[in-house]
Amino acid sequence: MFARKKKTETKGGIAETVKTVVYALLIAGIFRTLFFQPFWIPSGSMKDTLLIGDFLFVNKMAYGYSRFSCPFAFCPITGRIFERAPERGDVVVFRHPVTGADFIKRLIGLPGDTVQLRNGVVFINGQEVPQTPAGTFTETYERQGPMGEYPRCSNSPVGDGGVCETERLTETLPNGVTHEILNIDSNGYADNTDVYQVPDGEYFFMGDNRDNSEDSRFSQAVGGVGFVPAEYLIGRADRIIFSSAGRSLLYFWTWRPDRFFKAVE
Repeated sequence: MFARKKKTETKGGIAETVKTVVYALLIAGIFRTLFFQPFWIPSGSMKDTLLIGDFLFVNKMAYGYSRFSCPFAFCPITGRIFERAPERGDVVVFRHPVTGADFIKRLIGLPGDTVQLRNGVVFINGQEVPQTPAGTFTETYERQGPMGEYPRCSNSPVGDGGVCETERLTETLPNGVTHEILNIDSNGYADNTDVYQVPDGEYFFMGDNRDNSEDSRFSQAVGGVGFVPAEYLIGRADRIIFSSAGRSLLYFWTWRPDRFFKAVE
């Protein structure tokens, strides 16, 4: 009798453990679906704010629900309910209006703004956005991340294992938000543009690595981002959770502990 009772209790304990695990996974899934979305940085278009191999969570509740962040049928199918309107300088994850791929860029132009670049300097509504020198960004010239791409350098050509240098500047947007950008060339195709008029309900995004970013400066017809409607915004990037410079998470010697839990600014 004693042995049979013990066996029954063991089965009951296993069943309870399985139920607990299932409930935990369901709660985690709901939490992820409603509030946060993980995002892995695959390219260098946002250096040096975000590096290849940074892993962060996107705050999907930062701006309210859109059709790409709401998991329920009763959420708006078109348009967006803003609890807090996106602000100039936010680092935002959004869905590409044509390809459906997820992108992460910095919000530069708001609805109704004009945006233009002259010799690599941004002009918003005709006013120059100040840039001040902020030293030099350096990294090793080697293949980076799962895609194995080499970085672009101001001091090219650089051999494998050499020091890749890029001019770093601090940019101050009209609302006082400051952030760093990288500049390789001030006279490239995307450094001198026509005036972009941002339509109502749409936004203009740029990468912080200005000469290595296909963003709103490039039209959707040529594979660029173009203007992004509000309903395609997924959320705001707030904090880096984990970071690895290697091509695999298993390469623990390539982890960047100084970037763990770092705020995205």
